[in-house]
Amino acid sequence: MLYLDFFTFPDGDEEFDFLLGIKRKCYDTYYPFKILSRHRLERIDFEPVTILYGSNGSGKSTALNVIAEKLGLARDAVFNKSNFLPDYLKLCRAETVGELPENSRIITSDDVFDYMLNIRTLNEGIDRRREELFTEYLETKYADFRMNSMADYEQLKRVNLARRSTQSRFVRKELMDNVREYSNGESAFRYFAEKIGENGLFLLDEPENSLSPARQRELAKFIADSARFFGCQFVISTHSPFVLAIDHAKIYDLDEDPVDIKPWTELSNVRAYYEFFMEHREKFQ
Repeated sequence: MLYLDFFTFPDGDEEFDFLLGIKRKCYDTYYPFKILSRHRLERIDFEPVTILYGSNGSGKSTALNVIAEKLGLARDAVFNKSNFLPDYLKLCRAETVGELPENSRIITSDDVFDYMLNIRTLNEGIDRRREELFTEYLETKYADFRMNSMADYEQLKRVNLARRSTQSRFVRKELMDNVREYSNGESAFRYFAEKIGENGLFLLDEPENSLSPARQRELAKFIADSARFFGCQFVISTHSPFVLAIDHAKIYDLDEDPVDIKPWTELSNVRAYYEFFMEHREKFQ
């Protein structure tokens, strides 16, 4: 399924004309200007799964965030927008196929990290409240309480609850259960599974972070199945050979100048893995 057909970025000449026109000297950076134009990334034509590959600093995350901001996609973590992002977006063009589905979004490493941190913080708050309730139970059960008016009615109910309950029952009734915590990899995978629904455009920025190789393979299958059977379109920045190997994915190599489209088996980091394992192949036999 295609929701996003193509996207264009300003070329070097357009960027030069803009920067010449503003005549500002007080900035050390004009980000995102001069990032994608270095390797002449001027247009992306999308498939159901499109991947942006490149080394750190190649601009793949920049491209993903620019696309997300131009399309107004939802995100959970706050995105630090530069002073020049609005000007840059005006020079970009997005061609969509009809209206984008409402559940379309970008998912970044910050989103996943905040999700795991929120679960941990919530559980810490529940643990603190549990300790408070242990103390409150004893104080309430053995309190010398006398109801003087209807204003004391709620406290009367708590006293009666404490006196007819065990400590554990009192605490369970007054407190929600802890949210189950998983390993970082399990939590990260659950986050993707929760956020990626049917029929949507999803931009994933290095989704392999926090995932073991086994989980990366599982995520790659989940992405492939979602694109094939559930009407999803993906644009992904990644180094992961497991994600890069998704069948029929279109891969842009942002390390090339100009940017080139390549099969995953010709990418430099995949070749590095291949050569390493070939050097040690006798140890696997």
